[in-house]
Amino acid sequence: MLHGSIENGKIFYTEKGKGLGCYLADQGFDVFIADFRGKGKSLPPIHEDTNHGQFEMITQDVPELLQYVHDKTGKKVHLICHSWGGVILASSLIRKPHLADLISSKLCFGTKRSIRIKSFEKFIKLDLLWNKLLPHIARKTGYVNAEKLKFGADSETLSFLQQSSQWINKGEWQDPVDKYDYIGQVSQVNWPATWHITGIKDSLLGNVHDVRGFIDEYNKDSKFNLLSKENGNKLDYDHINILTHPEAINDHFPDIVDWLNKHT
Repeated sequence: MLHGSIENGKIFYTEKGKGLGCYLADQGFDVFIADFRGKGKSLPPIHEDTNHGQFEMITQDVPELLQYVHDKTGKKVHLICHSWGGVILASSLIRKPHLADLISSKLCFGTKRSIRIKSFEKFIKLDLLWNKLLPHIARKTGYVNAEKLKFGADSETLSFLQQSSQWINKGEWQDPVDKYDYIGQVSQVNWPATWHITGIKDSLLGNVHDVRGFIDEYNKDSKFNLLSKENGNKLDYDHINILTHPEAINDHFPDIVDWLNKHT
């Protein structure tokens, strides 16, 4: 399980045994939840001299994590991502397409690569905060403590903010570090069975239009579901409670188990 930006692996679990990771463990799955560099229980934590970004996550961390779990279990791996974690994973597979042979299925919650919608929320949270204020803070202090700022659950480096923002702001899917052309290599990947899920109240970070845009960009064969009362779900989910709401274990979590078993 791979978390997104300004968060850590606890999006998938709590110490009291709640969350999708714990639910899947109760169903008999071996669950490995990653904390990316400096996040959660990953040491050392991000600090003023930390300079890694998404480039290192794509080229080093995800490939090593995937290989580790495969070697540990001797089995193909199911990958479950939240938000930007799904973009990092897809980018890793494009760079190293042989890794797709280690994967049984790929499931992404609220994952988009670019935010193309226009709204007041986007202006405040993306245009002002993410694009301007947070990089300014990171230049002054060396990093951004999103938890302290009450804007997220964990810290980010200046490098990550700069690299990811180029993609989020409608930029081409080209690596900011070495100019690697991801979109040009999409067809080289034998994509595993892929399912994208988002909530109808995820108005910005996993907006249905941007999620569909990402699907069209890299894997049009992906399954897609929009969770809402209108579509038969127990509530209208947003970017976070799609994984954390208590009703999820009686709603879409059982469908995830069926999906994983089907593609094992």
